[in-house]
Amino acid sequence: MKWTNEFDFLRGPRARWKELIFSAEVLFQYVKGFRNLHFIGPCITIFGSARFDSKHAYYQTTEKIAAELSKLGYAIMTGGGPGIMEAANKGAYEAGGISLGCNIELPFEQKANPYLDRFVTIRYFSVRKELLRKYSSGFVVMPGGLGTLDEFFEVITLIQTGKINHFPVVVMGLEYHEKLMEYLESLVKEQTVGPNDFDHILFTDDIDLAIEHIKTKSKKRTLPRDNSNRPLWILGERKIFKKH
Repeated sequence: MKWTNEFDFLRGPRARWKELIFSAEVLFQYVKGFRNLHFIGPCITIFGSARFDSKHAYYQTTEKIAAELSKLGYAIMTGGGPGIMEAANKGAYEAGGISLGCNIELPFEQKANPYLDRFVTIRYFSVRKELLRKYSSGFVVMPGGLGTLDEFFEVITLIQTGKINHFPVVVMGLEYHEKLMEYLESLVKEQTVGPNDFDHILFTDDIDLAIEHIKTKSKKRTLPRDNSNRPLWILGERKIFKKH
């Protein structure tokens, strides 16, 4: 069964050969992601719930911020699915920007949304999360559930511990995230985090402020312009060109 492998891995120690095969599968997933996303240029990843439809205010806000970021030259990447992910990809796609998805294989099918110029489907959450961070110059966090909070807390931990820098995080939806803001403030009050550990985070409902925060705090990541960074067809590499 397709999902037995990951389920068994998380149960605890196994035979050495099983661990070796699993390690090889994880390596293959990383290489698959590297080869598909290597040439995307500066990118902003947008997270949020898969459960908001196109009539919801959060969906419409996501479309707008994705479109504005696209106009600045950022590629927009999401988890590739419905809801907020679809809204972000749609905003980028219709604004003429590059729209990307890093989808996840689940026991129940998650279809890629129709607004993607390119997407890669990854089997393991841990690999997918690393790819979403590796190619991003910043995050926009829209209202969402456990997966959204998982990404949010992991990236701010990496920033606090100095693993990444020049990485702005915008959290949209003041009312929705009111309790989250109170919780972060309580951490500072209890001195379990430093007073400057959240300087890179902006909570706002204002799209213009969000855009300015990303422009000010991010450092665009680009590839050196030499022959070593041209796509190699033998590795399945190719640059993304807009066709719409």
